[in-house]
Amino acid sequence: MKIALMDSGIGLLAAAAALRNLRPDVDLVLSSDPDSMPWGPRTPEDLTAHALACARAAAAHRPDALVVACNTASVHALAALRAELEPQLPVIGTVPAIKPAAAAGLPVAIWATPATTGSPYQRGLIRDFAGTAAVTEVACPGLADAVERGDDDAVDAAVAAAAARTPAGTAAIVLGCTHYELVAERIRAAVAPASHPALTLYGSADAVAAQALRRIAEAGRRPQATGSAALTVLHGGRVAALPPAAARYPQGRSLGAPAPAPTA
Repeated sequence: MKIALMDSGIGLLAAAAALRNLRPDVDLVLSSDPDSMPWGPRTPEDLTAHALACARAAAAHRPDALVVACNTASVHALAALRAELEPQLPVIGTVPAIKPAAAAGLPVAIWATPATTGSPYQRGLIRDFAGTAAVTEVACPGLADAVERGDDDAVDAAVAAAAARTPAGTAAIVLGCTHYELVAERIRAAVAPASHPALTLYGSADAVAAQALRRIAEAGRRPQATGSAALTVLHGGRVAALPPAAARYPQGRSLGAPAPAPTA
């Protein structure tokens, strides 16, 4: 079995690691275009063009499914990707986990990029799935870029700023950008002192991975075929290696990125 994932950068590592956890043998194709980051400020048309280029590069490797492991691309480009690639290639988008986060009716914060925060798309999800839970939208400027660079100081600063805007007593945080899942425990540590005692973080990686396997089975695309646990990395359509920043996160190391050398 072979599954491709696409994102602007290393945000796809969380879903890739979740797939490997479910199917250790799965062959993975990671298609990104870090030179075009960030995608959030781009026009929907420009973003869609970049997403299609990443998807086409991945599709050339004949995967059994394509995961759009990017919230922004799922908002703006999912329809175009499905129109071009389905039904031959199942395409799975990424949606913030608002519904499970709000199920208990306790206060929820949605951490997302400034481009997504307050957008009609996110407001629609809140309207449709938040129920009676009080929801606060928290923009996190610079956090995805800091994660992409592996800049610990910048990550800590962006997380601290977002934590300061997260209401005390928040019981659930929805990680509305795939990059944020790579630093989930740092987010928890920053928010926990002022949060509800049962604070829970909700990412999308596990649900997206499970959905990809379901879609492959439904499509009859070799769901039981054994892979070789191969990893192919594409940057702008060219074969590359995992970027050095990937090694800073457990998900990247689980995919073979070498642990960073200890600092003196």
